[in-house]
Amino acid sequence: MPAADYPVLPFGISEIDARLGAGGLRTGALHEATAGSASLVDEAAATLFLAGIAARQAAAAGGPVLWASCRSDLYPPALAQAGLPSASVIFAQPADDAALLAVVEDAVRDGTPSAIVAEANRVSMVATRRLQLVAAEAGLPVLLLRRRRGRDQDPFAEPSAAWTRWKISTAASERLEVAGVGRGRWLVELTRQRSGASFSLIVEGSDETGRLAVPAGLGHRTAETVGAVHSAAA
Repeated sequence: MPAADYPVLPFGISEIDARLGAGGLRTGALHEATAGSASLVDEAAATLFLAGIAARQAAAAGGPVLWASCRSDLYPPALAQAGLPSASVIFAQPADDAALLAVVEDAVRDGTPSAIVAEANRVSMVATRRLQLVAAEAGLPVLLLRRRRGRDQDPFAEPSAAWTRWKISTAASERLEVAGVGRGRWLVELTRQRSGASFSLIVEGSDETGRLAVPAGLGHRTAETVGAVHSAAA
């Protein structure tokens, strides 16, 4: 199928959508994200990045989101601030990564969720191929958060069949004229996409509708200034 014929979910930001194969994320595909570092703030940014994508897909498709994780550190109020209230999420806590992948495959084939977010530490190349295959057959996005197993371990050093791979890091927020906290900013790096180039840019984090934004005053220059990124991961 030509790239232009894939159903896609746009980010709604030309600086991102224009650089993706068909003007947005392919919905029937596996997409991966990981934190830019082992810090908790980068882990949170990567989590909310995927939450925002899932929220926008749920709004478009009209179904719940399945969130599968072997950990119990998910903070639902933060997901709600990124557009995913608890009432819209089915939470699953499998015993290990193997059980988690089985849950994801079953959920994709069942067709109830509009999107699936899964958090995993170890995922083999074979497993990612299976996830990509079932996601493509169902036309449903599978969003895989690759957790770091150590401070110096990069999950993207391992090969994957994912359609896109993203690294998310926190960036300095805009200084406000009055005391307060500005909207969080992230460095978003697309390290790999099929039939496309890598890139990176600064954005404002997911809002209550799951949407990102280009910081005011930076606009198109943001993507051009940050430039392309390179990854050795396949």
